Amino acid sequence: MKRVLSYLLAAVVVLIIGGAFFYLYKKSKAKPVVFQTETAEMADITKKTVATGSIVPRREVEVKPKVTGVLTELYVDPGAKVKVGDPLGKISIIPDAMQINQAESGVRTAQIAFDNAKRELQRNEELYKKGVVPDAELQKYRTEFALRQQELTTAGSNLQLVKEGATRSQGKSSTLIVTATSTGMVIDVPVKVGFSVIQANNFNPGTTVATVADMDDMIFEGRVDEAEVAKIKEGMKLAIKVGAIEKEMLDGKLEYISPKGKTIDGAIQFEIKAAVTPKPGLQIRANYSANADIVLDEKKQVLAIREALVQYNGDKPFVEVETAPQTFVKKDIQLGLSDGIKVEVVSGVTKADKIKVPETAGPPGMMGPGGKGPPKK
Repeated sequence: MKRVLSYLLAAVVVLIIGGAFFYLYKKSKAKPVVFQTETAEMADITKKTVATGSIVPRREVEVKPKVTGVLTELYVDPGAKVKVGDPLGKISIIPDAMQINQAESGVRTAQIAFDNAKRELQRNEELYKKGVVPDAELQKYRTEFALRQQELTTAGSNLQLVKEGATRSQGKSSTLIVTATSTGMVIDVPVKVGFSVIQANNFNPGTTVATVADMDDMIFEGRVDEAEVAKIKEGMKLAIKVGAIEKEMLDGKLEYISPKGKTIDGAIQFEIKAAVTPKPGLQIRANYSANADIVLDEKKQVLAIREALVQYNGDKPFVEVETAPQTFVKKDIQLGLSDGIKVEVVSGVTKADKIKVPETAGPPGMMGPGGKGPPKK
């Protein structure tokens, strides 16, 4: 009986050990790798760089008052369309004490000179009648009188202008009314009724009453990194995507590239400007944020593959082409234009070739890490 139990125990141990070895053997046996394949196809390839910026009017005019005073009336709101000469607001003059004092002093000085010239003319006219003063001498006094009379009139007008903003000859002053100096749309009115406004002078740019812009002539203003600026040139086409407008792309044409870069967030960037082609019925507002794709190169309907399928031997590109089920051979290829996802194949493969998808390439439609380009030297 003991011998039977010993045999049974030994058999159980053998079965356990054998089962463990069989399990480990099955687990360690690797499954064969089955590689997927893709074929080359005809495709459009566009190489581009992206510029960030905004859509702005080409011309913005800040309208400033001709006199200093208080804004008593406003005739327009943002969005109003105006023409040159249309009234935008009205200003009430607040005379400056120093200017008034200077103007009054000028009137008094001119009055004294006028009175003196008048007396001299009257005295010499009496002498002329007696034949003491010749005609030429009398004419000098008449000219002097006329000049002093004009100076007095000018001084009086200047005093009235300082006090009221108008002269007798002007009647109702145009300087009291702020008028549009450009045709377009009012896009900003930064002041309100009751605000003090200042005319432009050598020491002050003046107060902006309204900003008028031509909203039918818009441009894209953006920035390009220094690594990309050498690849672009004036005249290139842009595809502009406005963030606030879904499913709409605007066409543009590059007009300007700044000759000097600026440091922005630690990187050197260059300003660019591009004319925007308007679309009927599509309203573009000033300062819309936008991104512009600048087309560097473009090819239509060329033989192309995913760049992730390309492998490199040094700096020589190749792909693996299937010659039998799951049997591949290397074929050198010549590459052309690439957009970072698809790459043109100039020679080496045809549309009929089945190209091996490397394990690092990822599924079709994805930019896998296999498309990393030739190794850096």
